[in-house]
Amino acid sequence: MKYLIALVLAFSLATSGPTHASDEQTDRPLRIGLTPTFPHDQYQPLEKWRLYMERKLKRRVEFVRRDRYIETMDLLRLKKLDFAWICDYPYVYFKKQVRLLAVPVHKGRPYYQSYLIVPATDTATASFAQLKGKVFAYTDPYSNTGYLTPRYQLQQAGEDPAHFFRKTFFAWSHRRVLEAVGTGLADGGAVSSHVYDTLSIGKPELTAAVRVIAKSQEYGFAPFVAQSSVNDDEFREMQKLMLDMQADEEGRELLRLLNLDGFIAGDAKLFERTERLIRAVGEK
Repeated sequence: MKYLIALVLAFSLATSGPTHASDEQTDRPLRIGLTPTFPHDQYQPLEKWRLYMERKLKRRVEFVRRDRYIETMDLLRLKKLDFAWICDYPYVYFKKQVRLLAVPVHKGRPYYQSYLIVPATDTATASFAQLKGKVFAYTDPYSNTGYLTPRYQLQQAGEDPAHFFRKTFFAWSHRRVLEAVGTGLADGGAVSSHVYDTLSIGKPELTAAVRVIAKSQEYGFAPFVAQSSVNDDEFREMQKLMLDMQADEEGRELLRLLNLDGFIAGDAKLFERTERLIRAVGEK
């Protein structure tokens, strides 16, 4: 009898462990970081997207919003996030610590640009050179379109970005750069073309208050990445969800709300131009 009881206990212990681990994995929500790459005030489409992901993945999903790219990258490095939508600049800089999952497509192409803006009331300024000695709003020190590109453009023109403007400040989001320039708090600024185009639809009063005076070359669109230790099954499931959004009606409607055509599988070659920019400017 004692032998039978011991055998039953041993069998129970052997089978309960894996089941518990599996339940724990299923119960743990997927945490997805969001940065100023997307306007955070667009709550409705983001909440619809979150619920869509939950239904497709059959798992709880949490969006974790941060206003600074470095905060999201820190959460990825600390394994507090599973996935994140970041900028191409931090992707290139931290690419050994993350896995490239998907790249958005906007207006038929997986690229975006930096828009140089001035107040709409400023009808005289037509070039970067005319902003010398004025106040300029940057987005974030890890933003390509909102920081790296304008500094590169000044450097290429033979100017020192550290002394070209009378004053600079970080607004910490593309929307806030638009607001700063539109209200005259700054004489100029630089923003993501996708954020500008998206707000032109959802908040046209913001883009109506500024004027685009220059557009940069194209860069690989701000990518979706996975934290380095995300397992292959989770990686493939999330990638499939994003690539398949164009294939169903609800997914297409979400893409419309996000002002995107869809997503493609990530290709590191898309970010070679950004990598050359980082080397040229010598940032970080």
